[in-house]
Amino acid sequence: MSPLHSAADVACWLQNSLDCDTVEPTSDILADVGVAGDDFHELMEKYAEAFSVDMSGYLWYFHTDEEGGGLDIGGSILQPPYERVKRIPVTPAMLADFANKGAWDLDYPPHRVPKWRYDILINNILVGALSLWLGYKLIKALLH
Repeated sequence: MSPLHSAADVACWLQNSLDCDTVEPTSDILADVGVAGDDFHELMEKYAEAFSVDMSGYLWYFHTDEEGGGLDIGGSILQPPYERVKRIPVTPAMLADFANKGAWDLDYPPHRVPKWRYDILINNILVGALSLWLGYKLIKALLH
């Protein structure tokens, strides 16, 4: 009996979902196709729904980065999760295998990721402090 979903089927689904020209069964979705950050996360959600895949074992930070990339002072002080692990490419062949199993079935290497995102906490504190300072300056200017 042949598998329910082939890598070519998933590659075709990806092409249609992403509205792109070519996705091969061995294409790296991040490096070759250019899907990253929030777009990658949304694609994985669509994939899970379309192919009925239990994603409870999926660890995003092994496969993609985060959206943004602007001024990330916290990330330059403390590494975000995706910079703490070696990236594992996601390919249509891999997605077809998991679709046929009905679950994300990848044995991730041993790793440690902090429970809290201190890089984001640092950014939030800095934005809050800057907002308070700007608000103070604005009120001071309006009162004078």
